[in-house]
Amino acid sequence: MTTEPTVTLLTGTGAGPDSATGTFRGRGGRLGAFIVRRLVRLAYSVVTLVTVVFLMVRLVPGDPVRNALGINATAAVVEARRESLGLNDPLWTQYLNFWKGLLTWDLGDSFSLHLPVTTIIEQRLPATLELAFLSLALVLLVSIPLGIVVAALTRGGRRPTVDLAYTSASGLFAVIPEFLMGVALVYFFAVQSHLLPVAGRTDPSSYVLPVLSLSIAVAAGVSRIVRVEALTVFEQDYIRTARAKRMSRWRLYFRHALPNLVTSSLTVAGIVLGSLVAGTVLIETIFSWPGLGLTIVDAVRSKDFPLAQGIVIVYGLIVLVSNLLIDIVLVCLDPRSALKDT
Repeated sequence: MTTEPTVTLLTGTGAGPDSATGTFRGRGGRLGAFIVRRLVRLAYSVVTLVTVVFLMVRLVPGDPVRNALGINATAAVVEARRESLGLNDPLWTQYLNFWKGLLTWDLGDSFSLHLPVTTIIEQRLPATLELAFLSLALVLLVSIPLGIVVAALTRGGRRPTVDLAYTSASGLFAVIPEFLMGVALVYFFAVQSHLLPVAGRTDPSSYVLPVLSLSIAVAAGVSRIVRVEALTVFEQDYIRTARAKRMSRWRLYFRHALPNLVTSSLTVAGIVLGSLVAGTVLIETIFSWPGLGLTIVDAVRSKDFPLAQGIVIVYGLIVLVSNLLIDIVLVCLDPRSALKDT
């Protein structure tokens, strides 16, 4: 008995154009689901941030209105101010009114500056953002090439002297606090040599010391992370193959290795941006930088709680939104990140 050969026809399942389309659609769905999850997490984080800031002022010991007006203010003046701020209302009513003001961009008036809090934030936010993002750009421009170059020089245990010098120097700079770095830079470049201005936001030269103060320690730490990641990439088979073909070092390291370091570098950038934004508080105080950092210090000193809580919310939103954008960029560069996310 002869068995007829069975012929299997290729359909839309398996290989073929339809499968590619299905894979594309599947990835698009996963990317969309990833972004939705991130937006939901952002919403949770914003609610938590606003709630903590709201309770931070109202549940601390003492009367913030009395503290702001001073001990010489009469009881009638204090009570009138409390009534105007709605602090005599039930806590849940205050909370709902606080959200209403936030959603309508009305955070009340500053006690000390006698201006709407939103107006003050709009005037001084650009100076802080300039400082933070210029520092982030400098960190990435310095740390990524430095980490790759040092990894290339010291891979496989080569050049132990270079390894020791880099490890020692980067470890030292990485642990120096921003404010201490700022004080040292002021002493050497402003007080001793008079090369750069020490305070204010006047011309491009006034950006140099604040940006360096924020960037040096962070760049040293990030370059160490990039170096470790680069050493791992250099051991991959495709790098060995490219090296065996005698590819130029520039093309090998910066065209083939660098793209595989982008994901980890951007992940670190998200964390770094948060620390840079927080670091602006001290740096702006040292350099009299007219941004939100200096403003919040003055607000705390003068017990101006509407201004202080408004700036804290803005700082938190900057960090949360920046991390969301970096997550989206990462998943667009590497869609596998959406699959790993749970």
